Amino acid sequence: MALKEREGRDILARRIRELRQARGWAQDRLAEESGLHRTYIGAIERSEHNVGIDTIAKLANALKISLKDLFDESKSK
Repeated sequence: MALKEREGRDILARRIRELRQARGWAQDRLAEESGLHRTYIGAIERSEHNVGIDTIAKLANALKISLKDLFDESKSK
């Protein structure tokens, strides 16, 4: 199934926010764990940026999940 424009970004945004909140982390904590800036984390969670694979890997590593699980909406709450 082909993704519509921005759909991948929206999935990533929802999953990052969901996984961060499930850990009880503020955006500041995810920023610290991933080495990214807090405002950038906020922009990612709002689907404002077309995030590169290196940044996605940093986020997955910080959240201690695989890239596959990061995009797997079936694992959502």
